[in-house]
Amino acid sequence: MSEQRWRQVDPPARPVLFVNPRLGGGKAPRAALAENARARGIRCVVLEPGQELAALVREEIAGGADTLGMAGGDGSLAVVAAAASAHELPFVCVPAGTRNHFARDLGVARRDIIGALGAFTDGLERRIDVGEINGRLFVNNVSFGIYGDAVQRPDYRHAKLRVLLETAQEVLGPSGSAPALRIVDDRGREHAQPAVLLVSNNPYAVDRPVEPGTRLRLDTGRLGIVVLDRPDEPPHRAARAWTASSLQVDAATPLHAGIDGEALTLDPPLQFASRPGALRVRISSRHLRAAPVARSAGEPATGG
Repeated sequence: MSEQRWRQVDPPARPVLFVNPRLGGGKAPRAALAENARARGIRCVVLEPGQELAALVREEIAGGADTLGMAGGDGSLAVVAAAASAHELPFVCVPAGTRNHFARDLGVARRDIIGALGAFTDGLERRIDVGEINGRLFVNNVSFGIYGDAVQRPDYRHAKLRVLLETAQEVLGPSGSAPALRIVDDRGREHAQPAVLLVSNNPYAVDRPVEPGTRLRLDTGRLGIVVLDRPDEPPHRAARAWTASSLQVDAATPLHAGIDGEALTLDPPLQFASRPGALRVRISSRHLRAAPVARSAGEPATGG
C-alpha cells in the first residue's frame, strides 16, 4: 500500500462513530473512547445489548451523516463499511476489537485507539477493494472447513485455540467429514471436500518478512484463495493458493462459514467477487507509516 496514494481531505461536517463497548475486553470504555470522540465533535453511538447495528447505521445516514466510523470487531466493521460503500461515504476504522486484522492491514496503529480518531479531524483518504459473497460485503475473508465450523460453536470466542484444535480433530480424523463443497483452482484441478477453504479480500502475504496473515495491499482487485485438502489427498494437491477476480463454490447442502469472524450458514452456489475501489477509507495522518508494507520495508511505524 503506497503512502503516495493517500490524499489529505477536509474534516467531515457530520461524522458518526459507532462503538461496541463489549468487544476487545472493554477496550473502548477503558480508553474513554466515546468521551474523546465527542470532544472532537464526533457524534458517538454506543451500542446497547439487543440493538441491531445495521438499523442504527441506516438511521444515522438518513439523518445526514457524511462519514461513518466503527470501533469494534471486524464483523461489525464490515456492517458499517457496507453501508459506507453503498452510499459513497468515507469509512473510519477505530481498533477497538480483539485482534483488529483489518486495522492492521489498512495501516491503523492498533495500540493507538484514541489517535485513530484523527481520521475524522486530520484525515487522509484513499479507495480500497472489498470482497463480496452472494451480494454480502466482507473486508477480510470468508472461511470454510475447520475454521468455518469452529466459529459456529458458542464457546469459540472464549477459547479459540482449543475449539479450533477440537474441530480439526473432528474434520481431519478417521471418521471426520469435511464440508461437501467443490471448487476448481486456477490450474483446472477440482478440490472436493477440502479441510480448509479461505477466500480473502486481496491475498495474504506468504513470502515476505511481515506478520503472518497480513495483506500488503488492499487495492489489487483480486481475491486471495487458499485450499488445504485433507491429509489423504495426493501430496501434490495438499495445498494450493492463487488469486482471481471472481470465484464460484458449489455444494449440495448449506455450508458453515466464517465471514470476517462471524458465524453464518450460506446457501450454495456461492458467487465471490472483488469490488475494486468500492470503499473510501480514512486514517489519521499520524498512522501513515503503520501499514504492513511500510514495516516490511523497514520504515518505522508511528502512533503506536
